[in-house]
Amino acid sequence: FPTNDCSMCIIAPKLVECGRHPNIQIMTLSTVHDVRGRAGDFTVRIREHPRYVDLTRCIACGQCSASCPQDVDDSFNFFIAQRKAVYIKYPQAVPLKYQIDPEACIRLAGKGKCGICAEICPSGAINFDDREREHELHVGAVVMALGFQTYDPIGAKVWGYGVYPNVITSLQFERYLSPGGPTGGVLTRPSDHMPVKRIAFLQCIGSRDKNRCNNEYCSTVCCMYAIKEAMTVRENNPDLEVTIFYTDMRTPGKEFDRYYERARSEYGVRFIRSRIHGVEPQGKRGDLRLHYVNSMGKQVEELFDLVVLSVGLEIPDSMVRLAEKIGIHMTPDRFASISAFMPVHTSQKGIFTCGAFNGPRDIPQSVIGGSAAAASVAALLTSVRHSQTNRLPPSHELDVSAEEPRIGVFVCHCGTNIAGVVDVEQVADFAATLPKVVHVTRNLFTCAQDTQDLIIQQIVEKKLNRIVVAACTPRTHEPLFRKTIKSAGINEYLIEMANIRNQSAWVHSHEPETATNKAKDLVRMAVAKVSGHIARKPLRLPVVPSVLIIGGGVAGMTAALNLADQGFHIHIVEKTTQLGGNALHLFQTWNGEHVPQYLKKLKEAVQQHPLIEVAYTSTVSSVSGHVGNFVTTVRTGTKKKRVIKHGAVIITTGAKRYIPEEFEYGKIPKVVASIEFDKLHMHNETRVVNGKTFVFIQCVGSRNTQRPYCSKSCCTHSIQSAIKLKKEVPSRQIYILYRDIRTYGQRERIYTQARELGIVFINYELHGPPMIRKADNGVLVEVWDHVLHRPLEILADVVILAAATLANPDADHLAKLFKLPLNHDGFYQEAHAKLRPVEFNVDGVFVAGLAHYPKPLEESISQALAAAAKAGRLLARKEISLEPTFALIDPERCDDCGICVDVCPFGAIKFIDFRGGDGAVRKVVTVDQVHCKGCGICQGTCPKRGISIAGFTFGQIEAQIDAALVEENEVSEVEI
Repeated sequence: FPTNDCSMCIIAPKLVECGRHPNIQIMTLSTVHDVRGRAGDFTVRIREHPRYVDLTRCIACGQCSASCPQDVDDSFNFFIAQRKAVYIKYPQAVPLKYQIDPEACIRLAGKGKCGICAEICPSGAINFDDREREHELHVGAVVMALGFQTYDPIGAKVWGYGVYPNVITSLQFERYLSPGGPTGGVLTRPSDHMPVKRIAFLQCIGSRDKNRCNNEYCSTVCCMYAIKEAMTVRENNPDLEVTIFYTDMRTPGKEFDRYYERARSEYGVRFIRSRIHGVEPQGKRGDLRLHYVNSMGKQVEELFDLVVLSVGLEIPDSMVRLAEKIGIHMTPDRFASISAFMPVHTSQKGIFTCGAFNGPRDIPQSVIGGSAAAASVAALLTSVRHSQTNRLPPSHELDVSAEEPRIGVFVCHCGTNIAGVVDVEQVADFAATLPKVVHVTRNLFTCAQDTQDLIIQQIVEKKLNRIVVAACTPRTHEPLFRKTIKSAGINEYLIEMANIRNQSAWVHSHEPETATNKAKDLVRMAVAKVSGHIARKPLRLPVVPSVLIIGGGVAGMTAALNLADQGFHIHIVEKTTQLGGNALHLFQTWNGEHVPQYLKKLKEAVQQHPLIEVAYTSTVSSVSGHVGNFVTTVRTGTKKKRVIKHGAVIITTGAKRYIPEEFEYGKIPKVVASIEFDKLHMHNETRVVNGKTFVFIQCVGSRNTQRPYCSKSCCTHSIQSAIKLKKEVPSRQIYILYRDIRTYGQRERIYTQARELGIVFINYELHGPPMIRKADNGVLVEVWDHVLHRPLEILADVVILAAATLANPDADHLAKLFKLPLNHDGFYQEAHAKLRPVEFNVDGVFVAGLAHYPKPLEESISQALAAAAKAGRLLARKEISLEPTFALIDPERCDDCGICVDVCPFGAIKFIDFRGGDGAVRKVVTVDQVHCKGCGICQGTCPKRGISIAGFTFGQIEAQIDAALVEENEVSEVEI
């Protein structure tokens, strides 16, 4: 979520990349036993458990598993299927090597082993004498990315898990839905394998529940993954009824509220605000009965075929023990105790944390945390950068320019993600009939490590010189396959991908014949195009080792300090007269840390750092150049201009607050915005000191039709203010009127505290907002009470509005300068929601903080460090390579008319003076290949076919079109 991409399709290229990286050593079946030393010099003791299979000999042929007589419950599929005692955990595993379950072998053969796998293994990889090993590593820093486990509801019999077969967990449900799962994506009831007609999701299982499981916190991801699963199952089974029972729908992430609304309006998912406290059996069919109270206060009973428990996240005991042994402080919720101001630093210098070990979080926050930890390590170890770097030897590239095309086609099943719709065997057989195709192979997962090795092997054996991969989108996978064919000695640009997943299996999911025919067309077109591919070389360019940071708030300053500590020169452009941004209006973090004190130290560190320059009252007026070498003009005041050369850009321009236009704001003095109230409260203003009744109203200006997004920090902020008011004078009456309370993660603790203090929470819906009017001695607030089911009037002394966070209006100007996208709400749109949350498709430009999306302070700091990690990785190189997808001029066709000069949006095509053989000077068109982005506007505009894009020439595109028309032409000839 929120894009519903295939998870394995996203992560598989990363798995392979890690597996083949020369500077990554993977140690599987290994646990850290102890960490000793200090920052820069740690000794890590590692215990490697026996695999009973020799990694160097195993070729993953699968003969051992196929012959194994012992079936074992499969933990990867959460025990809804079985596997063999010798197994690979999942098809795309890295490393792709088998292992033996020793307990299963012992059960099979008593004290010995049955030995069939050892007898049949062709490479002699089975080693029953394998023993546990101890290793010592000497490292400069440690990153604890320990992950999490899901809550096991087996002990809480109230939900019937482990008692009633039709009660399953959300991860079991994932495996039922997965095309690569044990049922091939076919959903049936576990009890009788009959079709499922009604599903109920129960939220907050193992979360927000101090009594049953002692997990007081919110697990953050459960609401969204339940919505995702509901949408997925409805998409495949439109007649199936899905209901989600929830307490608060917590969808505060970017585009999450839109996703929630899509589930309700487009997919027909039913949402009921009610916490189910028990599941009961009904009859002999295995039906399940749920009781709840509806919005009208009436008792309701419903029957369901399947109940899915949305289980929360928790840290295993073993990880807690390791952290405590190392000296890492833990929170009462058993997560790493970290400061909001240093969100990946632990109490032990040189040891960093990231991911869910720091608290429940979804994939983008985990990816950001991982990059933030990398940035912190880079700053710590800058003095020894590249001292232990391994570099791959340059690959020998074969010159195939004089050879006839020998095309190899690799067709991917993608489990059943493609093969469940497209007849891939038919597509492969068809590909074998195409001109110049000499080899065709079908693969279960073409992006898996073993398939990559197979592709290399077959390129060499079959002497292939052009490759077509019929699989998923080149947007995520083409770089992986390019590296693979490069390893085989083929130029990496002699490849074409046919996207038979997105463009066939997905868009024609209910039309297998249409999907198969379209897949054939796509493969035929790819083969026709790749025949015309020629070898290309990336452009090699030097890098300017400095960074331009636009915006001097906390995110900008954090990124600047980290990069400056790595040794890079930093230029901060700040449009106001001081640093600090929106944090100047904040007083504490969610866990009570003092923001002004931190901000003061941060500003001093920036101002005193010798490698950081700050330009106040300055804006960016023009930009040219490219990744590694940007040239930016900065205007200070109204007259002064300065040109800055830099290798990377980080945009941290912040956001602005919404000025309410509702609830009588600006008309009644006792109605104030939350930021204003903080200052009134701090200065003991009369309205606050003498106030006895306070009303907070949430979602003012957000989560509506105009701005359908959550501003993320408002609930926490209001509850903190309410707690402070209540503690000052316990007799005060304090009300919070809310749509959904979104104190996600460990913030749930303050929500619990507020309720225990007697703060009253009243829910309201978008269609029935509170009504405000002035009274003689205060403000009269009228709201519908969802518990009493009647209107409630509150005479308040002060009404506080939790106003929305809006996109910075300057974003549009910068977006045009750098050619960056904005989303519907005016925030910068990252390159990929999951894997590239701080990057753009424009190389060398990064984003962090509120410019990206509303978020609390610690998330802005973490994202700023992540952006610094990406920029630092770029600048640490002496030079970079640019894709050779640029415009090429055909001198025989081009008449220098200049139309392409006029339409080029990047200014990459220009006129230059050219002196001919006769001595005369004339204007000719030339392309700056560095500035060219390969957009193709010039090619589409040229009336003489005098310019084309490398890899997308007229000849290649026409070959594709001709191939697509082959079948139509054949039909026409028959009719004639």
